[in-house]
Amino acid sequence: MALLVQKFGGTSLADVERIQAVARRIAACRQEGHELVIVVSAMGHTTDELTALARAISVQPHQREMDMLLATGEQVSIALLSMALQELGVPAVSMTGTQVGIITESAHGRARILEVRTERLRRLLEDGQVVVVAGFQGTSSGACGTPEITTLGRGGSDTSAVALAAALGADACEIYTDVPGVLTTDPRKVSDAQLMESVSCDEMLELASLGAAVLHPRAVEIARNYGVPLVVRSSWSDAPGTRLTSGHPRACGPEGLELGKPVDGAELELHQAVLALTDVPDRPGVAAQLFEALGSADLNVDLIVQASQDGGSNDIAFTLAEADLERASEVCRQVLAAMGAEAAVLSGEADMAKISISGAGILGRPGVAARLFDTLARLGINLRLIATSEVKVSCVVAGREGSKALRATAEAFELQERQVRHNPLGCQLADPAVRGVALDRDQIQVTVRHVPDQPGSAAAVCRTLAEATISVDAIVQSERTHTMGQQLSRDMSFVLKREDLRRAEAALAPLLLQWPEACVEEGSAIARVSAVGAGMPCRPGTAARMFRAIAEAGINIELIATSEIRTSCVVPDSDGVRALQAVHAAFALGGVMQHRAEGSEAPQTDEQA
Repeated sequence: MALLVQKFGGTSLADVERIQAVARRIAACRQEGHELVIVVSAMGHTTDELTALARAISVQPHQREMDMLLATGEQVSIALLSMALQELGVPAVSMTGTQVGIITESAHGRARILEVRTERLRRLLEDGQVVVVAGFQGTSSGACGTPEITTLGRGGSDTSAVALAAALGADACEIYTDVPGVLTTDPRKVSDAQLMESVSCDEMLELASLGAAVLHPRAVEIARNYGVPLVVRSSWSDAPGTRLTSGHPRACGPEGLELGKPVDGAELELHQAVLALTDVPDRPGVAAQLFEALGSADLNVDLIVQASQDGGSNDIAFTLAEADLERASEVCRQVLAAMGAEAAVLSGEADMAKISISGAGILGRPGVAARLFDTLARLGINLRLIATSEVKVSCVVAGREGSKALRATAEAFELQERQVRHNPLGCQLADPAVRGVALDRDQIQVTVRHVPDQPGSAAAVCRTLAEATISVDAIVQSERTHTMGQQLSRDMSFVLKREDLRRAEAALAPLLLQWPEACVEEGSAIARVSAVGAGMPCRPGTAARMFRAIAEAGINIELIATSEIRTSCVVPDSDGVRALQAVHAAFALGGVMQHRAEGSEAPQTDEQA
């Protein structure tokens, strides 16, 4: 007998017939002897409908009242599902987030969970009840300690389910949806997308944050932090679905279930080198040609950044082992000569170090990267390269500064000695180079021109955006420098959500007044195509395959940013779907499979709230 938390989303509960089908599934599972906690979303498109009602009355409805309104959707679901179970002879009781003991911070519309008080829930389970819980909601202490209903934001029912599983120490958390599990990409855009039997939480965090909507990133973050066994399955079949792998289970601490330390590790990798190519021709196939040649020479490249185009040319920089610098330089010279890039300039720097922080808590917390940059700036350490992802932030600095940077980073993020690593081992060859690919079209590229090339400049930009609660990704510093008097400057590009553009410009305006000639330049509409795989670091040529696939589709890459397990390419928005299809095919991720559940529309997230 196992204790299971099962979550059913909006399309699984869209009407009476589907509610009854879910009830029969739950009854069969209980018949096998399992203890069950069921978390549900609002029926069908209820959340959208309630939101539309509010917008019809008020252009900007008060967030507290929105929480009061939206929380009613899940209350309908829990009552009806409990009734359906009782009709089948299954003892069941419905509970709101408040009743089940989900305690959150006081942030209406986007609250994070502090703790789950499980005493009442455990008593009901001991009495043989199936407990049906309203996802997406909790309670906080308002003024004078008065309880206030809060909601967790979009995808909150996933978050509720995994949080309950973590607090209860459940044997597994099962997310039931209308697709068979986690697929290699969006099947609405790539018809032969395949089911993944397993995926690591780190890989899933990257994919979820890039638009793989089957799981919400916050739910994956909790599963990773507390070692919750997590499975994504179809509501309409008994297929095993996709299993998410994480570390060993651990108890929830007193620091807040979702508000613990965002960083749980730091590492320093010495004996690194940086190779930079400036004034490289801006045309499809250039990046592919370069990194194919490096891969053919069995040279393993780590971080890659390509800055935004300037005057019909691009800058490309990458890191690799210091011992490979000379061989890589010769390969680059041969490639530049072959493409007739007479104006291009090649430069290399040895004795560099890579300092990195990691942790699922980095996700959605823009202040974490800024804190790292600030820490290094206070020591007078300049950042040579920056690479960011949802679970890791890396900076390349001078080798002589490496040990000092690691000590300061560990202190800034309150890390213990066991959480700090020197020259970590690479990936395991058993891990695939690419597990899945994702497309995010809700992005825009922004370039800050003429940022002073001195310690603290990147930190100032990122800190300013973080203080405005704006998250950025794919942070790239140009290799090309500009001269302003005696001060050198560089351009700094990053990607953010389109809806945050105006807020970002307003937030940066006071800072840029301090820097002569600095300005914000808005790029055209973009799409970001990303390949994710834990085996990427130890397979030379993986990035080159991605670049070649995009080039052969006749698509130009405007920006490249990588982390250890992700390579992202920014392309014109109109080319996004074709680029996704090309990359998916290049890594042979497709196959023949029936994705569509009986009676459902095109596969999509089951989540409404």
